[in-house]
Amino acid sequence: MPGAALRGFGRAYLNGGGSAAWTRKEGKSESGGLNERGRKSYERENPGSDLKAPQPEGGPRKKSFCARMRGMKKKLTSKKTANDPNSRINKSLRKWKC
Repeated sequence: MPGAALRGFGRAYLNGGGSAAWTRKEGKSESGGLNERGRKSYERENPGSDLKAPQPEGGPRKKSFCARMRGMKKKLTSKKTANDPNSRINKSLRKWKC
C-alpha cells in the first residue's frame, strides 16, 4: 500500500506544512492551556483572534473563564476526565486558580 509508512501524519504534514503547534505537545503548557508558542500558532491560523495568557490574579477575564470552564467540566466531560487531576481541563482550572 503506497504511503503506508506515513499513515497517521495527516494531510498537512504530507503537503509539507506540518500541523500547527497549538494542536501538538510543543504548543501546550505542562500546567494546562497553551504556551506562548501555541497562542502565536493559533493566531496565525485564525486571523483576527487575540489569545491572551491566563489571568490568575483576578479580573473579569478570570471570572468569565472560570464560570465557562466549570460548566464545560460539569456537562461536557466524562466522570473519568472530570476526576483526573492531569486532564487538560483540570490543569487549566488550576492554572487560573478557579
